[in-house]
Amino acid sequence: MRKPRLGFWQILNMNVGFFGIQFSFGLQQSNMSPIYKYLGAHDATLPYLWLAGPITGLVVQPLIGAFSDRTTSRFGRRTPYFLVGALLCSVCLLAMPLSPALWVAASLLWILDAANNITMEPYRAFVGDRLDQSQHATGYLMQSAFTGLSQTLAYLTPSILVGLGMQASQTTSHGIPNVVLVAFAIGALCSIVSVGWSAWTTPELPLAPAELERMRATPHSLRATFTEVVDAIREMPQTMRQLAQMMLLQWYAMFCYWEYITLSLARSLYHTTDSAKPGFTQAVLVTGQIGGFYNFVAMLAAFAMMILARRWGARRLHAASLLLGGLGMLVLPHVHTRGLLFLPMVGVGLAWASMMGNPYSMLASCVPPARAGVYMGLFNVFIVLPMLLQIVTVPLFYEHWLGGNPEHVITLAGAALLGASLLTLRVTVQPTGESTAVPGNAL
Repeated sequence: MRKPRLGFWQILNMNVGFFGIQFSFGLQQSNMSPIYKYLGAHDATLPYLWLAGPITGLVVQPLIGAFSDRTTSRFGRRTPYFLVGALLCSVCLLAMPLSPALWVAASLLWILDAANNITMEPYRAFVGDRLDQSQHATGYLMQSAFTGLSQTLAYLTPSILVGLGMQASQTTSHGIPNVVLVAFAIGALCSIVSVGWSAWTTPELPLAPAELERMRATPHSLRATFTEVVDAIREMPQTMRQLAQMMLLQWYAMFCYWEYITLSLARSLYHTTDSAKPGFTQAVLVTGQIGGFYNFVAMLAAFAMMILARRWGARRLHAASLLLGGLGMLVLPHVHTRGLLFLPMVGVGLAWASMMGNPYSMLASCVPPARAGVYMGLFNVFIVLPMLLQIVTVPLFYEHWLGGNPEHVITLAGAALLGASLLTLRVTVQPTGESTAVPGNAL
């Protein structure tokens, strides 16, 4: 079925929900390691406490993607998933900073990441469903722009609250700062409101009668869904297999960064990794500030990339962005002045903008539309497997090879991004040959 070509503001409305989804991820990236430290975690065991995201993503996203491919509810096939996921996410965000013990926070992260995973890939498939192939780059880079905007605010919210008069030293009875509690409450509101807005303003396209009949005739059991996932793996397009190699290094690097950036800054700026020292609290705020900055850069860069992707192609643009991000991370541990930290973060921001848009643009062009959900879910496996690898491997060599120094973990992340840049140049994009768009709009 031919898809109406959408205008800029329609594509923007479609992707507002990504603001709430990524606000949640931003809060996790900037606050989970500090929350674990406040509750008594040790540095070397932090990767194990981040297992929730990779494990739930590995199991949940491919299955949810496959289920959404064959859902025929009156609300659409993708919409029910991201609405339910957003609601669960909001509940977990409210509860997280109230955790009385380390095991409670870790358990809540499992539920929170499962909720995010229920939301994420049906949402990405929804954009592929709704847009013609010629608008895929714009649609996914718009998601990248909302990722940059929301994570900028998520990272900066604690600092903003301190600027508005809250005391950074005031904590709950379990040692978690009150500014973190308020930031998570704001994230809970953003999650459900923004996803609800997109669902309301951008209804799914009606399915052709023949496609609807095919979906209704398809078995919906868990066994049939699992079989569909296995078949999709066996018939995976070559482009997707090549992207998997690049994703291995790209996401290994980002998980190293998110887990250890606060500890690295605490050591390089304040010469401590002790969560009881005032310098550690300051490092948490600095993490939010530079994280907000690189996400702001990513937001601006995403709009520029909408134009550059048409001129250079998503492949070359992604390779160049990863190169700049890798160089930024290599420099970061050697900066000992707070104000100069923002210079290498420009490269990290450019890489982050590209990660959240260009690989999905390349993927959406090469997968069959009838399997968009399952392939988007499987694509997330190429995110979570590197994260699992990072979680298993870093504790093994953190003390011996990296000297127990979190700055060396950031250096490792920079080297991995450089490797991912080289692998991107090997990707061959092979479009499926989807029909072209027709003028007009459907809203």
